[in-house]
Amino acid sequence: MTWRQRLSRWDVRSAPYLYIAPFFLLFALVGLFPLLYTGWVALNRWSLVVGNQGFIGLGNFGYVLAQPRFADAVVNTFSIFLLSTVPQLLLAIFIASVLDANLRARTFWRMGVLVPYVVAPVAVSLVFGQVFADESGVINTLLGTVGLDPIGWHADRLSSHVAIATMVNFRWTGYNALIFLAAMQAIPRDVIEAAVVDGANRWRTFVHVTVPLLRPTIIFVVITSTIGGLQIFDEPRMFDTFGLGGPDREWMTVTMYLYELGWAGQRNLGRSAAVAWLLFLIILVFAVINYAITRRIASSDVRPRRAQRKAVAR
Repeated sequence: MTWRQRLSRWDVRSAPYLYIAPFFLLFALVGLFPLLYTGWVALNRWSLVVGNQGFIGLGNFGYVLAQPRFADAVVNTFSIFLLSTVPQLLLAIFIASVLDANLRARTFWRMGVLVPYVVAPVAVSLVFGQVFADESGVINTLLGTVGLDPIGWHADRLSSHVAIATMVNFRWTGYNALIFLAAMQAIPRDVIEAAVVDGANRWRTFVHVTVPLLRPTIIFVVITSTIGGLQIFDEPRMFDTFGLGGPDREWMTVTMYLYELGWAGQRNLGRSAAVAWLLFLIILVFAVINYAITRRIASSDVRPRRAQRKAVAR
């Protein structure tokens, strides 16, 4: 075998790995290394001012888990996540179905739903801060005109969660709607036309044909929304002028508690890193649950197809 043949064989075998190597190198640099280094910081008494003061093992984790504020932050995070994600996905699918119809100026409307996503979170928080102000807010003013009592958006836990979830929905609904729209346009039109020919109206076609074919996209959006929802920081941070999550931490999330431990209050990077790893484990648990649900849905789709193939073969 000549050296050219050896070089050609080596090029064929190594080329795929060389093509994907930049991604893994970048991921190791900006993703894997910070994750592992944060784990090392979480095992030490690490001050923002003094630096590393010695190895303490799982002491930071024990301190964080014993704090009532961490439990409140977890509850607040899941509450805001549910109030934002569930309505957001339903509304995004509805908007995508409307944009998928024969509309005039479809490009204009499709670009219009993406405008809230490109607006800075600070600007969104400033606008909705006027809407949900306790005394002179738009909503409380409208409630006063009809004789209803104002809502304490910054005093009541549930009300503050609804207000923050509204900001999240405003920013991310259009983005998810475009993802669903792309998936809807990938559905073969002959499948929709066959359902219409069989006598199904528009609603039944959407529920029994379009939505089942959107399952992979729905699973993808649910996973990404879960990861983003559990890491929410900008909207609750900007909901008040102090950025502490309320006087009694009514809307303080896990990431806000992480920031308070590491930079705002205690300046203890070890405890802050412990919170980061606990949040990572929570997200990992949800990822495993989503993976299990995905496999269950995939297996339920395969069984009817196999049964149909066997029936055709017979």
